[in-house]
Amino acid sequence: MIVILDNGGQYVHRIHRSLKYLGVPSKIIPNTTPLTEIESNEDIKGIILSGGPNIEKAKQCIDIALNAKLPILGICLGHQIIALAYGGEIGRAEAEEYALTEIYVDEEDDLFKNVPKKFKAWASHKDEVKKIPKNFKILAHSDICKVEAMKHMSKSIYGVQFHPEVAHTEYGSEILKNFCKVCGYEF
Repeated sequence: MIVILDNGGQYVHRIHRSLKYLGVPSKIIPNTTPLTEIESNEDIKGIILSGGPNIEKAKQCIDIALNAKLPILGICLGHQIIALAYGGEIGRAEAEEYALTEIYVDEEDDLFKNVPKKFKAWASHKDEVKKIPKNFKILAHSDICKVEAMKHMSKSIYGVQFHPEVAHTEYGSEILKNFCKVCGYEF
């Protein structure tokens, strides 16, 4: 099972539904759930940090981002939380985006296998990662955001600024499937 930490984002149920379509069991849990409770459940194979409107209410996810032994995918605000946890910087986007955005894959890594070097994704954000943390690398960028996706260099921790869970994002289900493969699921 993949647990989705609910940071109050408008698409949290879409993440759950997208995983269901892939045949991957998932459960939405409060973002206040302690890491010890998550990791004591042997059925849990990965963690998704959802998007949301308020970084202050999501900061309890920092402990999970720093200390979880399970693979993590941060989406939108979850991506920003990962950056903050590891010493990166977030700030206001130069261009707030609520539309389709062209994403350019800089490095395939595990997350972008079987995804073209260029695709359209749904962006819904006003903040973004301005500087990636040490020990992270950029996997994708767009014309309006230089850190559309990143990965920790030695841990299975990924972040994406865009929303792979919505139907507007091309190859979104492939990206989620790739994360599930990192978690040990086979398709």
